[in-house]
Amino acid sequence: MRPLESLRLSWRSIRGHRLRSTLTTLGVIIGIAAVIAFVALGASLQAGIIGDISPDDQRNLYGWAADPDTEGGPMAGAQFLFSQDDLDGVSDLEAVEAAYGYATIDAQSVTYAGDTRLQGDGLIAAGPSYIRESSLREGRQFEMGEREAVINPAAAAQFEENVSVGDELEVRIVTGGTETVTVVGITDTNEGLSPFEGFEAAPRIYVPTDPLYVEQAVGPAAGSDSTAGDENGDTTDVRYLAIVVEAPTADQDDVDAARDAATAYFESDEADAGEFLGDDLAVTLQTSTELLQQLENILGLLQNFIVGIAAISLVVGSIGIANIMLVSVTERTREIGIMKAVGAQNRDVLGLFLTEAIILGVIGAIVGTVLGLAVAALGAWYIDLPLVYPLEYVALAIAVGVLVGVVSGLYPAWRAASTDPIDALRYE
Repeated sequence: MRPLESLRLSWRSIRGHRLRSTLTTLGVIIGIAAVIAFVALGASLQAGIIGDISPDDQRNLYGWAADPDTEGGPMAGAQFLFSQDDLDGVSDLEAVEAAYGYATIDAQSVTYAGDTRLQGDGLIAAGPSYIRESSLREGRQFEMGEREAVINPAAAAQFEENVSVGDELEVRIVTGGTETVTVVGITDTNEGLSPFEGFEAAPRIYVPTDPLYVEQAVGPAAGSDSTAGDENGDTTDVRYLAIVVEAPTADQDDVDAARDAATAYFESDEADAGEFLGDDLAVTLQTSTELLQQLENILGLLQNFIVGIAAISLVVGSIGIANIMLVSVTERTREIGIMKAVGAQNRDVLGLFLTEAIILGVIGAIVGTVLGLAVAALGAWYIDLPLVYPLEYVALAIAVGVLVGVVSGLYPAWRAASTDPIDALRYE
């Protein structure tokens, strides 16, 4: 029997039992859709995050002090450890281009032109170079010592009237009081500028650590014995939660040299942070790429978990196809007898039923792939990620569909081919 004739007869049989064929392929559809959707979302997330790392950011080392056994993302278990003297000491190292503190200031709300919005994420206090000129849509970086702020487009658009460069914002601080800052720049993205913030899109307000964080450090953030921002202007005891160390270039040797130099400084007697470091606390300095590697490892584990679940679904789908094919062989026993009576060979019958099983597997793979891509597109749109289609997985899904069809249809096809024609013709 010609292959096209087998294909036509198999397709006619599938169309004759549309509902049964659809239900049969559900297991394959669900399994492949789950894999495609998760892989596409993982690739989109990876592309979105890596795309946010600018070449300038690749030379930044993000540091915090925590228990070495603490698990989690950036700043997990971080302690307020880095003093202003530590920042100055690291900045003076030959292998370091610059160093500045990083902290957040808890805020209740932000008001612009009489319109108040909650600001749950607070203010992000850092050094001016935390915001690169290339990442500014308009305006400039804030300056140390000034009550200035750089905001992102989401923060600018959250009021009834859009905030522009030169406008003033009133920020109500959780610890009490209100700060007025002048907007001097607007970034070109709503996503975070470093792993410390996360990379999701959200309203953000960036301010200099001095004076806004230094003044607000009087309280739990600065420690109970802090004298930060006191009436004498003494800021020597202000402690920062994290530090950003810039290497001269993004070259790996320069980054490693800056890391080694900063680590050696913190472990020396010269550093204020050194007296707290030991078995309980250690300084971690990592680049954005290294921090994202942890995220990729987690995504890899989740992906393997999903693939494991999808494999179970594919096994169930394969059993479903085999079951339906066995039913089909029984239903068409007399037809098989007639085919053999008019000259059909065992291989013709074998090919006919095997083709039908493969078609079911391929249909399940195609529908599952389309469904998985649709779910991934919807998820990427909802999370605001660039959609990346893993084309190699699409090809793999089709191959898996064919494999499922062959494995599940092999025994029913062999059973049909081995049917005795005399017994088949007698079958009622």
